[in-house]
Order: sequence, then C-alpha cells, then structure tokens
Amino acid sequence: MSNDLYQSRQKILQAVVILLGIILLFRCFQLQIWDKSYQQKQSFRQIITQYPSRGLIYDRNDSLLIYNIALYDLQVTHESVRRGNIDTLKFCRLLGISPEQFNVNMEKDWSDIKFSKRKPFDFMTKLNPDSFARFEEHLFEFPGFESIIRNVRGYPVNVGAHFLGYISEVTSKQIEKNKKLYKQGDYIGASGLELAYEKQLMGERGERHVLKDKWGKIQSRYKGGTLDKSAKSGYDLVTTIDLSLQRYAEILMQNKIGAVVAIEPSTGEILAMVSSPTFDPTILAIDKNRGAAFALLAADSTDPLFNRALMAQYPPGSIFKTVIAAIGMQEGAIKADESIPCPGGFIMGNLRVGCHGHGATSDVSSAIAYSCNNYFCQTYRNIVNLYGYDFPEKGMNKLIEHLRAFGLGRKIGVDLPGEMSGNIPSVAYFDKRYGKGLWRFSNSVSVGIGQGEMQITPLQMANITAIIANRGYYYIPHLAKEFRGDKSDVLKRFKEKQYTKVHPRHFESIIDGMEMVVLAGTAINAAIPGVSVCGKTGTVQNPHGIDHSTFIAFAPKENPKIAIAVYVENSGFGSTFAAPIASLIIEKYLRKEIESEMRKLLEKSMIESNLMNKWQKPIKKPANQQNN
Repeated sequence: MSNDLYQSRQKILQAVVILLGIILLFRCFQLQIWDKSYQQKQSFRQIITQYPSRGLIYDRNDSLLIYNIALYDLQVTHESVRRGNIDTLKFCRLLGISPEQFNVNMEKDWSDIKFSKRKPFDFMTKLNPDSFARFEEHLFEFPGFESIIRNVRGYPVNVGAHFLGYISEVTSKQIEKNKKLYKQGDYIGASGLELAYEKQLMGERGERHVLKDKWGKIQSRYKGGTLDKSAKSGYDLVTTIDLSLQRYAEILMQNKIGAVVAIEPSTGEILAMVSSPTFDPTILAIDKNRGAAFALLAADSTDPLFNRALMAQYPPGSIFKTVIAAIGMQEGAIKADESIPCPGGFIMGNLRVGCHGHGATSDVSSAIAYSCNNYFCQTYRNIVNLYGYDFPEKGMNKLIEHLRAFGLGRKIGVDLPGEMSGNIPSVAYFDKRYGKGLWRFSNSVSVGIGQGEMQITPLQMANITAIIANRGYYYIPHLAKEFRGDKSDVLKRFKEKQYTKVHPRHFESIIDGMEMVVLAGTAINAAIPGVSVCGKTGTVQNPHGIDHSTFIAFAPKENPKIAIAVYVENSGFGSTFAAPIASLIIEKYLRKEIESEMRKLLEKSMIESNLMNKWQKPIKKPANQQNN
C-alpha cells in the first residue's frame, strides 16, 4: 500500500471519528438540554408543599388576638448528604445538637415504605426563627438539606384562651377522613374558634413541582412551573369580642371559680366570655414545651381547661324566677298585677320552702324585686296544674315547651365546640322517679325557684337576659362577626331572630321588677349612677360547700347595649360577688372607665378578693334545695 493511499485512508478515518463525535455531542445536547424527556427519565419529580398563612383573628375594634409565627422544618435527603461530605461538626454547632443526635436523626427504618434514602424526610421540625437564623445563612454549605416554612400561632395578648382555642398536628384519623385537605405534619384547629372555623381559617396549600437528580439535588422546575400552585391564605376573622372588656372581666374574675358572658342584645354578639380560672394561651402554642404545659393544665385540680361559660351546668337559682314569671303570665297562671301574700315561705302540708322577710308582694314586679320564694312556687304550681291537679304531665310539657323556646334544655347553637344543653327535668324523668301518674307539682316545686333538677349554663343565663332585654326574642349568641373576603355567608344563621312563645307585653313588669332589684332591692351595690340597670340576683344552695353567687343584668333599660350573666362558685349571696362584678363590667363597657371613688373601691375589692381556697367542683346532680 502506497504511502499516499495510507494517508488518505487515515484522513477519512479521522473525519469519520470527528463526524461521529459531532453527532454524539449533538445528541447529548439534544437529550440533556433541548429534549427534557431524557433528563426526566434520569431524574424524579417531587412536589414541595407551600404552606398557607392561617387567617388572623381580631377583636371587634380591629385589635389583634391571634397572629402567625414562622417555624421551620429542616428536611434531608440521605444520599445527598452522604455524597456531599459535609462538615458535620459545624452543622451540629450551628443547630445546637450533638453529633450523636445528628446520627440518630439521619437514620430511619429504610425497610419502611415511608422512607427513602433518595427522597427528603424530616430531620428536625418546629425550629423557631431565632435559632434557625444563624443556621440558614450557612444552609448552602450543607447539600442535601432544605428548609420548609410553616406557620403556627402567636398571641399578642394574654386573654380569651377558652374561646380562641389552639391548633395541633393532624392525626392519622383526621387525615383518613379528609385526605384531600390534610397530610402528615399539617396543623388543624383543635379547640375554640380555631376548630369551629377551621374551614375558613386554614387557607389552601400550594405546590411547587421540581425535578431532582437521583441524589436529591434540585435540577429544575418541572414543566417550567406550569403545574405550580400558589398557597392561598385563610380568611381573617373579626370576632365580636371587645378586647378591653374581655381583659377587664378576666381581671375581675382572677382567683375565683366561675364564668362571665356578656352579650349585645340587639345582635347576639358576645362581647366578653370568661371562664375562670383561665390560662395564658401562649403556653399551648406549637413548640417543644407544649406537651408538658398541657399536662400541667390537665392535672390542675381547678380545671383551667374546662370552659365553664358554656360547659358548666349550674342550678340558676333566683334568676330563673324571671322566666317563670314570663311563662306564668303568658299562660294565664298569674296576672302582672296579682298580689300573693307571703307567710314566710311556700307551705303545703309537710312541704316547706322558706323565704326571707320582705315587704308585700303586690304584683310580679315587687315579687321579683323581693325574690319571694312563695310567689314563684305558687306561680310554678299554677303552671304545672294548668290542666288540673291530677294532670301535671300536660302542664309540665307546656312549661318545657316554653323553656326550650328560651334556649334551655338544649344547645343554643353558639359557634364554639363543647356547648352543653343544661337540664330540664322531663315528664319521663318524674314518671321514672315517682311512678307514672303518681307524682304532682309538689314533687318538683324547687324547679320553680331555679333549684332541684334544673341546670343552666352561664351562656344560657346571658341569653335569657338578652331575651328579657329584647322583650321576647334573641339572636343566637356568637363570636364570629365577619370573615374578611369570604362570600359564603357562613354567618347567616346568626342574623335571624329567635322568638319565645311569650308576648312582649309580659316582659315589662319583669323589667320593672329587675330595675327595682338594683335601685332598692338585693343588688343595690350594682347600681351605676346615671345608668338604668335592670338585674336579678341569685343565691344558689350548694350541698357541697358555700353557696354560689349569681347575677343577670342588662343596661340601659331602654335600648339595651349589654346583657350579662355572672356566676361565681362558693362565694355566698348573689349580691356579694356576682352583682358587683357584673355592674363593673357594664360600667366599663358603657363608659370606658369606672368613674366614682366609691365604685373604684368596689372594683379594688373585687380584684383583690381570692376565693380559690373555697373552691368545690360544680354541682352535677343538685339536691332539692330552697333558694333566696
């Protein structure tokens, strides 16, 4: 073979090699840069959750009650860390953990389908911004680690723990029930308004679709981000609560056991709701100390987690006489101007319900002012015997029908979980206890004065007061005033009037009597100069200890702005604690401050009083006791 021919073939071979190289390079460019299908085959797609901001919660005057705090979850891809050869000691120093803890957090049960060395999993969770900030500056030094921002709750003011509620991590049962809404690690409303309005507050998760290589490193956005979805924040909730009034009511109730509920009668909006003792809502915020804090609250013998405002079921005592009077007049069992003399109590054979000495009960108004037990035992008897002495069942059913229209013996429908219904003794109950056809009104006469088997929640007491203030109707008490931006009209049911079966005219004499209670009766210490306060005291017999003090009131008499119920356990007469606390709250709401020196001294006395050493558990099954 000649030298020229050899060189010619060599050049041809070189040209072929160069051409093949060009073709190979072009194909690589096509596969890796131009044609994404090859890249996608060598990569895996991951959906990164974008967590929404939960709706904020405000009081009625736009003061913030709950806001959001950012927490960080640190996720890791095992294979990326193994290949990255990171500085483990520096990593641990920045996060404040030991190398041993690092190794524990890195290792999982790789036989479990939930974990993969090539997919991210939680390394550490719930890292607060302060502790995470210095680490985040160096995050780029640690390939395989990535942070995810989560929003949890913060509380700018230490009030309203019972009705605000708290959030917690979803359980497996909740995920199974709502697969489209939640996944592992999500937070959900667990109590209070957080639970009641979870759907409105939670927002909608977003998604970021990315391509990662086989070691877990992000290569690019999947399909240019066309499948990405932005997170949508939850709706902000404006509550009906007046923050300054709520704070003031909690101060007055400190070191006492009981509840306060204040309502705006014209709307049913709850202005303040206090369950005492209460607790700082921040201690149940999402952090590493939460479990221990919850355990301490649960172990506290005073039951601070128990919302007495809508869960405690108490005998109402004499405040119930206002309801009996209204029903009695509606059914013709008594007339507004009817006089019933009091011989020192209700006496029938061996049955005696005592009464304290008072002036003549010439009508319903004076009977309420004097809180005459005999007057209302007689009225109760007339109601139960409407269809004859031997047919108490029919009269009792008529009474129950009225009481349920007043929102008693059933849940009113407040927008909070856990509401209790209270108790109205039924015909079936008396049939079982005494025998069908064998009982008469005398077996239940204590019900007529708010004792015996009758039980009412403080929320129901405040609602009764609003009914009287409105002369026969109410709006369902509620805490949600508005969801900003929400068009679903979820609050529609709170705008509808709920009527009792009592004509408006029958409430006038009751209201006059309640005004007399404050002007010259058992609650004279509840009088506010220049304000027409209408109220009714109750001293509830307690077989387990000192009597309970209760008081209902509204003001002003015409065009009422506030209706309130106060219940203080083991504190004596209704006028001792419940009445002055209620009147101070009313004055604070109407005038924004306590004006006279005498009233300021009363305020100081209420704030400084400590009744905790007299505490007894709420009565669950009250015995038949008289009431004054």
